[in-house]
Amino acid sequence: MYSLINLLGKAVYIYTVLLVIYALLSWFPGGYQSSFGRFLSKICEPYLSLFDHLNLSFGPVNFNIAFAIIILQLASEALFRIILAIL
Repeated sequence: MYSLINLLGKAVYIYTVLLVIYALLSWFPGGYQSSFGRFLSKICEPYLSLFDHLNLSFGPVNFNIAFAIIILQLASEALFRIILAIL
């Protein structure tokens, strides 16, 4: 069971890294149009679309991805604690 928790933790970590890379692609012109950018878009945008209705932009800076990462981390931590409490 602990291997399942470790696997889930690694998956959340990898997805978090992918979200950060997706956010950093906005700094490069044409970053989202590259093959890697399109790949990340297919992986990251379904989750990020859950937070589109939140307007977390302050000036030119959009904090939706940061908020999505925080929610992902909190949800995974809560899930880990629930699983460990059951065991």
